[in-house]
Amino acid sequence: MKIGFIGLGRMGHAMATRLIAAGHEVLVYNRSAAKAADLVRAGARPAASVAAACAGREAVITMVADDAALAEVTLGEQGIVPALAKGAMHLSMGTHGVGVIRALTAAHAEAGQIHVAAPMLGRPEAVAAGQAGIVAAGPAGALARCAPLFQALGRRVFEAGDEPVGATSIKLANNFLLSCAIEAMGEAFSLVRKYGVAPAALYDIIADGMFTSPAYKIYGKIIADESYDQVGFTTQLALKDSNLVLAAAEAARVPLPSAGVVRDRLLGAIAHGDADKDWAAMARDQARASGLE
Repeated sequence: MKIGFIGLGRMGHAMATRLIAAGHEVLVYNRSAAKAADLVRAGARPAASVAAACAGREAVITMVADDAALAEVTLGEQGIVPALAKGAMHLSMGTHGVGVIRALTAAHAEAGQIHVAAPMLGRPEAVAAGQAGIVAAGPAGALARCAPLFQALGRRVFEAGDEPVGATSIKLANNFLLSCAIEAMGEAFSLVRKYGVAPAALYDIIADGMFTSPAYKIYGKIIADESYDQVGFTTQLALKDSNLVLAAAEAARVPLPSAGVVRDRLLGAIAHGDADKDWAAMARDQARASGLE
């Protein structure tokens, strides 16, 4: 397919690499053009602007950091909506709030375009290995058209209905559960450390028996080793997602008390200079609160 790709951070770079390797014709755009250099060497073509990345494309994928960036690249005067052809698709594949996703869906419909929300599930290394999941929602025909892209990008697609906001709600709920797991592990590791037990002992129990999922193994290992420089998803971005979860919960009148705990832990980590560390650094903030650092 003829694809435009906008946003080449850790996740976006891994995704664009897989699309190029799968033989898709990819135009890439990023505000920092240097991030596209190796993708161009791999076979992508550089686009000078968002509008240029939409020219002649069947679909445009965005993987940008936050709602403000998504609104700008989509709804701005030189954005996707004014530039994309009628009938073409916009796949928003980052983690965003329900409000902006609804706004994009309406704007694309008015312009005769199709919006599909398809946030990725997994860290950049999982995406690079083709092992990430994808939560996809949008018109059934559009999801069928996206199948070759999804096949290149991940191991499995979880369909969430014909309204893009459905995929958004699932991704936010998924991140909420994961953040609570990291917070709970941070508390547990701090407890055993206070009793002089090596963190590796608890990690072996977590990874071998009680919680054998990749998330517990990956983040448990980071916490046990205190390897917070092993960044897959930053604390600053995690705070953004935490705020999105709380906003979605407030809009739907759903109490999420644990989300408030996670948000405060993330704020503490950022206040101590860990904004650009992996979001597992909320466990470091727990350790500080326990007198361990």
